[in-house]
Amino acid sequence: MATNMNTMLKRIFLFVGLVLCATLAFAQNYPEKPTRGLVNDFTGTLSPQQVSQLDAKLKAFEDSTTNQIAVVLIPTLDGREIIDYGVGLIRKWGIGTKEKNNGVLVLVAVNDRKVSIQTGYGVEGALPDIITQQIIQKDVRPRFKQNDYYGGLDAATDDIIKYTKGEYKAEPKQKDENEGGGLGSVIFIVIIVVVILIIIISKRGGGGGGRRIIGSRGGSHAFWWYLAANALGSGSGGGGSWGGSSGGGSSWGGFGGGSSGGGGSSGSW
Repeated sequence: MATNMNTMLKRIFLFVGLVLCATLAFAQNYPEKPTRGLVNDFTGTLSPQQVSQLDAKLKAFEDSTTNQIAVVLIPTLDGREIIDYGVGLIRKWGIGTKEKNNGVLVLVAVNDRKVSIQTGYGVEGALPDIITQQIIQKDVRPRFKQNDYYGGLDAATDDIIKYTKGEYKAEPKQKDENEGGGLGSVIFIVIIVVVILIIIISKRGGGGGGRRIIGSRGGSHAFWWYLAANALGSGSGGGGSWGGSSGGGSSWGGFGGGSSGGGGSSGSW
């Protein structure tokens, strides 16, 4: 009976470990959710002044309409399609409000020379795919070819504002009670399960005097505590590999929990 219990617990630990590793690997595909502004350059392509100017314009637009336009520059997509990556980023960060899904993402993969403009459900009517493609071709592509990244982003966001202005009017901002949910909650639950199982096995002796969690062929306590520490350290962003984000000022309410169905367009330069 004890042998069967130990075997079952070994399998549970193996499964939990694989799930946690997969979860952490997925989290590291995206930069950490920003808390400072709508413009986040993880490449150092824009100067701090350019980031500040662009961010101020987008925050003013958000204040008057509740529409959130996020500009994100990353080094590379690591082989992923930019549209798929953008949809995941909109959902992970929650760009736009949860009630209206009125977010727009301008995503630039600098080393891959790819750009996309993607929309939340709520602004697809005001900013259809044909318009986002037109903005990329007329505003972004020619300027990016001349390495004028700020000029391209400034012109693109001006047109996005023009098309989406008036789609929604601003409402009093409320605190997001669900801030920090999603993937972070999953990691937290996994950690709790691991800790509970460690306690159970420790009380039973663990088949190895309490020194090992998974018998003579399995990993030791250190392995599982390493996974837990990684989960707590990484959070939901895997921020270490992205470097610093040059967001705007500190007086900003954050993203509101919006989502996207994949609307928008992409291009290259």
